[in-house]
Amino acid sequence: MKKIKRDFLTLLDYSKEEIKYLIELTMDVKKNKLKYSKVLNNKNIALLFDKPSTRTRISFEVGINQLGGNCLVLDSKTMQLGRGETYSDTAKIFNSYLDGVVIRTFKQENIDIIALNCDIPVINALTDKYHPCQILSDLFTLYESNLLFKKNMKFVYIGDSNNVLNSLLIGFTKLGIDITVGCHPKYEPDKKLMDILREISKNSGNKITIINDPIVAVKNADVIYTDVWVSMGDEESTQKIYDLKPYQVNKDLISNAKQDVKIMHCLPAHRELEITSEVLDSSNSIAWTQAENRLHTQKALLTFLYS
Repeated sequence: MKKIKRDFLTLLDYSKEEIKYLIELTMDVKKNKLKYSKVLNNKNIALLFDKPSTRTRISFEVGINQLGGNCLVLDSKTMQLGRGETYSDTAKIFNSYLDGVVIRTFKQENIDIIALNCDIPVINALTDKYHPCQILSDLFTLYESNLLFKKNMKFVYIGDSNNVLNSLLIGFTKLGIDITVGCHPKYEPDKKLMDILREISKNSGNKITIINDPIVAVKNADVIYTDVWVSMGDEESTQKIYDLKPYQVNKDLISNAKQDVKIMHCLPAHRELEITSEVLDSSNSIAWTQAENRLHTQKALLTFLYS
């Protein structure tokens, strides 16, 4: 019987049990590298990246190779996509040649179109709306640090509302874990997404708290998470930078959190903008563990989709 294919477009498509399974699977993948070395034998997986990438590209390339697969790196500018071929037509070609495709692009709609026109797994490696692969790594990093399911754990996201925050909100809501967002009133989470999450919260039982005062938001925090204020393609937003200055994660701000507060950042960091080097490089920071875990969670995800 043919296996029904699964995509990884947003954590909204995954249940609490599936997310927990992926987190637990990552632990085994990280500990037992050789056990999974043939998961992608004879499989050709393409990476189609329309945006620059360091961690996502390297972790997927290395991960696919470590799982025994063959990785092809594509660029839409050098494909017929760059000359106007539609995403649906391109998807049909992917379907004929490949066993899977990992896409990092601008519009979520483009990756949705490819998934609709493919019988092979399609993985969202970042769009304007979601970054589920990053959040899978973040959840695992918290789990590995014995924080994810800690009673009354206070997790605070500080800064701009973007694809990372969207996916954090989804992941935490699916798992039934409270999350606090410290943000400027102009940059609060997407209202449509919040409506969806409120419905999910009725069953999951978690609470999303939005606080505009950054000092109040981080009070007694166990974890403080931040991300760049200016996303790729939005580099001219000087007003946003001005508005978000009070939300910089620096020594003064984290002094309001618990003494052993963990600092997270999905990277790349704009040092001395959303976070200071003093904090990012401190013993409280687990940002580099987050980055390393991208490899392990990517491998766990691929194992889940192809086993």
